[in-house]
Amino acid sequence: MNRRCLGVDTSHYTTSLALYDAGADEMRQARRPLAVPDGQLGLRQNETVFRHVSALPELLDALANGSAVLPPMAAVGVSDRPRDVEGSYMPCFMAGLSAARLLARGLGVPVRTFSHQAGHVAAALWSAGRSALASEPFLVWHVSGGTTELLLARPDETRVFTLEKVGGTEDLTAGQLVDRVGRRLGLPFPAGPALETLAGHTTWRGRTPAVSEGSFSLSGLQNRAERMIGEGAAREAVAAFVCHALARTLLEATARLLARYPGLPVLGAGGVMGNRIIRDAMHPLGTIFPNAEYSSDSAAGPALLAAWTDGEFARTAE
Repeated sequence: MNRRCLGVDTSHYTTSLALYDAGADEMRQARRPLAVPDGQLGLRQNETVFRHVSALPELLDALANGSAVLPPMAAVGVSDRPRDVEGSYMPCFMAGLSAARLLARGLGVPVRTFSHQAGHVAAALWSAGRSALASEPFLVWHVSGGTTELLLARPDETRVFTLEKVGGTEDLTAGQLVDRVGRRLGLPFPAGPALETLAGHTTWRGRTPAVSEGSFSLSGLQNRAERMIGEGAAREAVAAFVCHALARTLLEATARLLARYPGLPVLGAGGVMGNRIIRDAMHPLGTIFPNAEYSSDSAAGPALLAAWTDGEFARTAE
């Protein structure tokens, strides 16, 4: 029985295709980060769509791995919106949706649509070897350039799992904080990897934002970092402050939500959760983290969700 699924994801940061073979439980990916000119914090949506459309044919060739045709597929999974909430929309995902529909028609298979957020969660589960968690409730952080949310995941017969926001930021996202401070420090965009490297093993102790029932504000951290820069603080000290303060804020919010949902596993998903300092801080809570490769944006998630939706989840989760 054919158990392969193709995944497509065209986020604001990366063009990505993935091929998941549920029978062998193997993933192959082809992706390309979208280059951002120096000094800019991202790209305009029209430029993002153009770059996705230009990159997809080359990535499909790379995914085919020298073959003239793709192997038989069971379905095509695609991210068509940022999150599983009403009105969630970004034009960049339409490039992937259009490509997925064309590919599915040519392959003679159905299209399965999912949110980019759900894809992050699925990829994190699979990469961590914890796919079976999708059959029970769990908590998950989705922390990225556009989102900083603590979610309650519940199993669902038609969508694999549902995601409900139960905590997170009330203003800036963690990615926005990192990138804005990174720009002031002269770091490339996205600034996360460079900021973590700059922080090194420098420690920081001080007050973090107040956390109320799992919710918090990050604008104060940006203001504090900018004051440090204005006062001539070392770049390393500023980087350490941002990374450690963010890690402690996420840790406190997680602890508060675990008091409300005792015993639930906690998963970390999204590019910012690949940060070593954050991972080390959250280790005492037993937080589950994926491979760094599956923290950032990729089409692995929609490929997995397409397979799991088509009834393969029970077999791959055993």
